Amino acid sequence: MTVAATTDRPTLLAIDAMGTDAGPAAIVEGAALALKRGLKAAFTFHGDEAALAPLIAAEPVLASTSIVHAATHVKMTDKPMHVLRRGRDSSMWAAVSSVSDGKAQAVVSGGNTGALMAVARSRLGMIDGVDRPAISALWPTPRGRVVVLDVGANVEADEAQLVNFAIMGEAFCRALTDKPKPTVGLLNVGAEDQKGHELVRRAADLLRKCDPEMAFKGFVEGNDISAGAVDVVVTDGFTGNIALKSAEGAARLVGGWMRDALTGSIMARMGAVLMLRELKELKRKIDPSSVNGGVFLGVNGAVVKSHGGADAAGVASAIDMAAALCGKGFHREIASTVARVFERIKATAAGSEVEAPDFGNKDPGNQDAGNQDAGYQDARNQDAGNQDARNQDASIGDDGMRAAE
Repeated sequence: MTVAATTDRPTLLAIDAMGTDAGPAAIVEGAALALKRGLKAAFTFHGDEAALAPLIAAEPVLASTSIVHAATHVKMTDKPMHVLRRGRDSSMWAAVSSVSDGKAQAVVSGGNTGALMAVARSRLGMIDGVDRPAISALWPTPRGRVVVLDVGANVEADEAQLVNFAIMGEAFCRALTDKPKPTVGLLNVGAEDQKGHELVRRAADLLRKCDPEMAFKGFVEGNDISAGAVDVVVTDGFTGNIALKSAEGAARLVGGWMRDALTGSIMARMGAVLMLRELKELKRKIDPSSVNGGVFLGVNGAVVKSHGGADAAGVASAIDMAAALCGKGFHREIASTVARVFERIKATAAGSEVEAPDFGNKDPGNQDAGNQDAGYQDARNQDAGNQDARNQDASIGDDGMRAAE
């Protein structure tokens, strides 16, 4: 999958420079690398000005970059609810708020995933009809990159949520690539209709009956992801996160084996010198950092999550992804598609004896793989000390927001 060109509108990205495992140095170096590779964008770094200023000064390509000082930052151990109550002076809150306030077109953060999801929901709001956000990733294949979701936001997903993910993934792929009709598949243990558990079979049945405009190809297996059998692969966050990290581990394993083989003898090293250009291209293709950057689908804005331990190359990839989203209006594409499909689903159910699944904002009781804190609640709870103006009407228990990181 090739990412289509963005508009000519100047691109301004908000970057949460704090809270990652690698520290702000990798963030600044990654931003500089993205510009050196030809990205046309401007950055606003949010974080500790005293720590960021010398790092930015050391990169001439960042001379025009601005810094917005933030007194605190979100730690990886912070619970989402704590951030919603006490984190308004954090770099993450400020960076996401710059998108909601129209000061930036997209935000990039390598911080606490659950907190970032909660802050994004609070500051940007959810697309109407979308129950749960999903994290999408671009997966390299011989046919280009395919969209895989969810890769960590929801450890469990019912059939309505899987349909949600399919709709969002298809709309996201269409907006990002200008491909008019991306193909979609549900990840399963087999391609046959009778395979898998009842939930995934119900989701497939819903998609077949209620969205004839979608190029739904039925079930796909794990090996079909890397083969590029479809453009969009849909699964729950638990399965998707394990698949993603398994693939990253396999890529590093193969890369290590190749390095050992090509440096094991004088003849091997001589051969490696002759193949240097080809080997560099191969390294680029199998390097997990080249596809770093998960996009939050379902929120009203462009939010890209970089891996907390990403190096400069990985950060640059996440920034490239954020820039590619600017001007695409992909969340508007998702919103219109969600509204159209859900109306058809409800109309179909109304004409039959089958009850339509509940697509409203509900509490599915999901538990996230990274944080099973049952006390976490969404920004829509009625805590008077930290209630966002967008979310004043519901008290929703939400212990499943933190993605496996």
